[in-house]
Amino acid sequence: MTRKHHMSSRQLLDCIGLNDEPLGKLFEEEPLEYLGGDLGSALQDRFRQFNQVHRFKPGDLVTWKPGLQNRCAPRHGKPAVVISILEQPVYDNDQDSGTTYFREPLDLVLGIIWDVEPHRGDFITFYFDSRRFQPWE
Repeated sequence: MTRKHHMSSRQLLDCIGLNDEPLGKLFEEEPLEYLGGDLGSALQDRFRQFNQVHRFKPGDLVTWKPGLQNRCAPRHGKPAVVISILEQPVYDNDQDSGTTYFREPLDLVLGIIWDVEPHRGDFITFYFDSRRFQPWE
């Protein structure tokens, strides 16, 4: 039996976190007080993490690197499974250079179990920048 999903575009945007709520939710796990007032050291640390290369293969479990989550899914600290690694990344076509997605190279396809109704429990895939992920332990 085939399930039919009827969801408005607004409901879909709400489900993936692209609604009118402030983006601060992405950073709940690490308040800025963590930086200890030394923004320069924190920036250099994030730069090192961002440039640390991990070689993934289909079937690997991954999670966000600390402080590098720029999307709402997968949730912080939760695993995603690698579906594929693209030899040639696709680029987010966001036309506004003021967004975090402008020209972002999406070279990693990940699968997650969606945890929000009405599609809770469904297997969903998304494209990501692999530099933001590390192996999940």
